[in-house]
Amino acid sequence: MRNRTRFASGKPLSLAAVFLLACTIVPAQQTTDEEWPYYGHDSGGMRYSRLTQINRSNVAKLKIAWVYHTGDISDGTNYPRKSEFESTPVLVDGTLYVTTPFNRVIALDPTSGRERWAFDPKINLGGKYSEGLMNRGVSTWLDSHRKPGAECRRRIFLATIDARLISIDAASGKPCSDFGDKGEVNLTSGITHIIRQGEYEETSPPAIVDDLVVVGSSIADNDRVDSPNGVVRAFDARTGKLSWKWDPIPASLAPTGAGNAWSVISVDEARDLVFVPTGAPSPDYHGGKRPGDDKWANSVVALRGRDGGFVWGFQLVHHDLWDYDTASQPLLATLHRNGSDVPVVIQGNKTGNLFVLQRETGIPVFSVEERAVPQSNAEEERTSPTQPFPSAPPPLARQQISPKDIWGHTDAERIACAERFAHLNSDGMFTPPKVDGIVAFPGNLGGMNWSGGAFDPQRQLFVTNVNNLAMEVHLIPRDLYLPQEQAAEAGKFRGDVSPQHGTPYGMSRQSFRSPEGLPCLPPPWGELVAVDLSNGTIRWRVPLGAAVKLGGKTIPVAGTPNLGGPILTAGGLIFIGAAMDDFIRAFDVDSGKELWETQLPAGGQATPMTYQENGRQYVVIAAGGHGKLGTTLGDSLVAFTLP
Repeated sequence: MRNRTRFASGKPLSLAAVFLLACTIVPAQQTTDEEWPYYGHDSGGMRYSRLTQINRSNVAKLKIAWVYHTGDISDGTNYPRKSEFESTPVLVDGTLYVTTPFNRVIALDPTSGRERWAFDPKINLGGKYSEGLMNRGVSTWLDSHRKPGAECRRRIFLATIDARLISIDAASGKPCSDFGDKGEVNLTSGITHIIRQGEYEETSPPAIVDDLVVVGSSIADNDRVDSPNGVVRAFDARTGKLSWKWDPIPASLAPTGAGNAWSVISVDEARDLVFVPTGAPSPDYHGGKRPGDDKWANSVVALRGRDGGFVWGFQLVHHDLWDYDTASQPLLATLHRNGSDVPVVIQGNKTGNLFVLQRETGIPVFSVEERAVPQSNAEEERTSPTQPFPSAPPPLARQQISPKDIWGHTDAERIACAERFAHLNSDGMFTPPKVDGIVAFPGNLGGMNWSGGAFDPQRQLFVTNVNNLAMEVHLIPRDLYLPQEQAAEAGKFRGDVSPQHGTPYGMSRQSFRSPEGLPCLPPPWGELVAVDLSNGTIRWRVPLGAAVKLGGKTIPVAGTPNLGGPILTAGGLIFIGAAMDDFIRAFDVDSGKELWETQLPAGGQATPMTYQENGRQYVVIAAGGHGKLGTTLGDSLVAFTLP
């Protein structure tokens, strides 16, 4: 039976009670403090903590330690975009730093949740940002040239949704005036083809390599062929001066843009390597103006940290027509194989395929086969004849759909879904978009998305959450195309409608769902999957989430759509929120058994983190919901600890 607690504030323990608990519990537990200095715990994004104070034997006793309310929440009433609280805090030098959907940075006491300072970059909250109001976190850098206590010795770097890179003094929360122009660099400078606010943004924390700050970008890549270019750039951490840049799209494909790195970039400082996950080239669903494989879009690329020189690249999807971004952070780990330690990059994709590559060369650890895929009949389109499939591990998400897979909450829903499916094309995962429509499966939510995964180095186990959701995609001939609002009024298309200017087609995409609004495929729609990377097999998979909200009612379901990743601890635990039922859960890393769950005040669409301060371990998650996913909106940062 699962242990469940409900979100409620408890009375503080008396000093005597705390002392008695400390005498009976602490000596048997690890007391060494541990920080969480990067978004993914370490610069390679392993998301693994050595802490064991909270473990499988006592996780059911977790209680709320403190709750901090940011006050930053948008339901779309006062501002055009809803908020998405996707931030993962970092802990360094005894202070917790978190960003809000409004891009404010807040410094907190990690044991009490009390605010120490707040920095407001004053973004335009009325802007029509493509990604909504959101930010995933900050990065930190220590200036070895400055003495302890000096101003801006420890810096916090924030990349804002309105495309600024800001350097902040970690102690005071004030901008570092010697960086850029009064503490900030305008990241739109030098970027071509920006024509409106909201099509060039920053959403993920920068990467740090030596004394450089590395940033990618988030680009609205389905509006037209000549989207802004997705160049990756490194800036001097002290001055803000541009040090190097690298563009994933070669000049020969101009004016095609994007191919941008909107997810988290990883760093191997010992090897002076920066690992960049790149997204789709523009536009997403038609590639007539970008013939060939479109390297290095939809790839993981290794660059030299000191000068941005290209070292190697591996493309996960050729000539992308499905918005199959490399959306998750490249995870740097060491595998034990055939008596040797093999440094690797573990890279997931929205397709649900997981690629394991040798870190220094990009050569696959498990062989990769190029398989023939369906070809397009769309005007000007030339589909890639093959796509890469790893021999191991097996796909982490479902990739095939047939008439027998059609599902409905009721008989009427199932029949409606079956009739819809009969009019659409579905020839496997790489079915090219068509005018009469396709079912893209997995859809552009994934598979694996920015949620990413975590790695247990002792067990050689990789754990990630995936989605099993399909999208209905149509190409719209140019003479029939209507903008989003007009198309909705005419009742022609639901969901997203994009012009794809510069191609013969606009496009529409919507979730493949029943009239009632539920997916037309059977649950689980979301799963937690553990992969044994010592042999490339799936150890276990379990549904993630237990209910979805629809039309004012809650429908029980095993496995919901999800966003926000897992973390692992040496206590044998996986912590994850992500699901649509507003719960955070702990799972047994060996079996996938759920050991604890508690309801959050809002959706937990963020990756949690853990740390130990003053001998006490905490687990912290942002619980503010997600405007696009439709979970409960809020403004809470919630910390849990043992009584």
